[in-house]
Amino acid sequence: MRILLLLTFLFYTLVYANEQKRALQTCEVFNNMKHSKNSGQQRLKKGVFYRVLREQGDQYYVTVPSIPVPNRWVDKSCFDTNVIPQTEKSKIKKSETKKSPTDKKKTLPTTDQPKDLLLALSWHNAFCETHQYKRECRQNRTNRYGDNAFVLHGLWPQPRNNLYCNVPNHLKQYDKNRQWNRIPSLALSKKTKYNLQQVMPGFASHLQRHEWIKHGTCYGTSPEVYYSEAISLVQQVNDSKLGHFFRSNQGKVVTLRQVRFKVDESFGKGSGKRAELRCKNGMITELWLHLGYGDDELSTLLQKGKPIRSRCQKGRIDRAGFR
Repeated sequence: MRILLLLTFLFYTLVYANEQKRALQTCEVFNNMKHSKNSGQQRLKKGVFYRVLREQGDQYYVTVPSIPVPNRWVDKSCFDTNVIPQTEKSKIKKSETKKSPTDKKKTLPTTDQPKDLLLALSWHNAFCETHQYKRECRQNRTNRYGDNAFVLHGLWPQPRNNLYCNVPNHLKQYDKNRQWNRIPSLALSKKTKYNLQQVMPGFASHLQRHEWIKHGTCYGTSPEVYYSEAISLVQQVNDSKLGHFFRSNQGKVVTLRQVRFKVDESFGKGSGKRAELRCKNGMITELWLHLGYGDDELSTLLQKGKPIRSRCQKGRIDRAGFR
């Protein structure tokens, strides 16, 4: 029974992550659902198949390869909704032949998409000061991404009790007992897996499996979409004035007021009110950003988020290496 549930879970994520639609028109593709921004004035190419990441209302969220911000919103009417590429048909048919007739009843149902999110970013240097035994902190420290940047802890649908959506009980127990190596591997593309290993050092301890089972299953998408969007948000923070501020002030004590000012500078006035610092032993260990949902631009998501109080008012930005 356990094997059947695991196979069904993996089949569901694989099929969902690879759904494709053929473009019937050369429609514009937008950065947001309001269709108010189209970076680079990009369009679909007629007759080309595009991978659908999400479906919401009368719109698809698709991947348009080789353009800036490749994940875009576009009207469903631009696609032939009945056509599936032959390669995808064969994948689905092949997978279905391995399943018994009763397996179809065990397919995990989808969950509703959340209204709010919490992006939890770790300052990896400080994390390792207090978790030196962790595998990701014992590894070679030469030129690591997390030595000068924020790394991904998690992207958590809110409210905080929105956990373990449609997860079988035995997988939930593996997670709660921190037996993350027993949770099945996730269906991620090579590119997403590589990028995730860069922005999430905890990948070495199977953190990505824990975060998916506990939080990602409540995101309303596949693991591929969940993590590709989380990776983009991390990169937007590190590429901003806020990211530069943390890199250039390592070893110094900074205040919440300074951090929120840099958030405003980076993502728009008022965004800083959605930023929260988490501190331990006088160090800033995490930055929590309270977001809305339904966009891939962090500036828009922060404007949709709820203002938050922060218990930590100041802390030191730790340098790489153990004291």
